[in-house]
Amino acid sequence: MAVLVDPAVWRWRGRRWAHLASDVSHGELHDFAARLGLRREHFQGDHYDVPSELRAHALSLGATPVSSRQLVSALRRAGLRRPGARRR
Repeated sequence: MAVLVDPAVWRWRGRRWAHLASDVSHGELHDFAARLGLRREHFQGDHYDVPSELRAHALSLGATPVSSRQLVSALRRAGLRRPGARRR
């Protein structure tokens, strides 16, 4: 399993957010996100946004902490990165 989570530094609506992604498959990511309590309709095309208060729980479930740059690089290497306009 290779689910990755970057630091919760992205601000939106008064909260800080991280990105949750898999460098293996979207199926693996959806399964992990469900265990974390995230709804499938919140999938952003190649990642889920995770509020800072859920990031620690993602780590406790086995997500690997990485930098934002490492997360994007892993998505690209796996062929799972989608251009911004096509993510939704």
